[in-house]
Amino acid sequence: MNCIIIDDEVTARAIIGQLCSKVENLNVIEEFPNAIQAIKYLNQHTVDLIFLDIHMPDFTGFDFIETLKNPPKIILTTSDSNFAIQAFEYDCILDYLVKPIAPERFQKALQKATDKQNSSVDSYDSSKKTERTSADDLYINIDRRLIKIDIPSIYLIEAKGDYIHVKTENKNYMVHSTLKKIEDKLPDHLFLKIHRSYIINIKKIIDIEDNSVLIKRDVIPVSRSNRPQLMKLLNLL
Repeated sequence: MNCIIIDDEVTARAIIGQLCSKVENLNVIEEFPNAIQAIKYLNQHTVDLIFLDIHMPDFTGFDFIETLKNPPKIILTTSDSNFAIQAFEYDCILDYLVKPIAPERFQKALQKATDKQNSSVDSYDSSKKTERTSADDLYINIDRRLIKIDIPSIYLIEAKGDYIHVKTENKNYMVHSTLKKIEDKLPDHLFLKIHRSYIINIKKIIDIEDNSVLIKRDVIPVSRSNRPQLMKLLNLL
């Protein structure tokens, strides 16, 4: 079983690494002092298990988990016992180890990981919505006419009261509908709701700065709750 360690403290990484070295068939293949470096690594590699600290600069452990599309098994390692209830809201989290970690407690957590791997049960993301259609065409109703739109040509959809403003490469349309209704018709590998009033085509992003994205000439706000999902869909270098 291949694992990585993510912790901003050198000593903590060393201790966890030492505990791992005493477990047969458990290989620490990388260590990271922050979540950003780990995300870049996981964009190119897969692992079976992550030992993850909660309190880290910039990205917390929970922020990190939110960026992962298909997270592996995770064991949290932290000096703070106050987040145990929140931790087990995530199906990928197997255990919650409070520092200093006792070897017996560490072994118990590893047994959970082994049992999970042997059972081949992937319970991740039980609340994941049903995959949407990937068809290239969308028909919208305007003045009792059905107009066909090439879905990849859509770069922005904005809610405007009882209407939505659909912007495409060639033409813009004002449609009597809701953002939720059109969201369910769009492929989720291409489109993302980044704000309560906006859906964007992530392939059309020109620039991202702070809490906004630039698409064509439109600067679109990104809500804090939607930012982790946006980061997860981007191919970060």
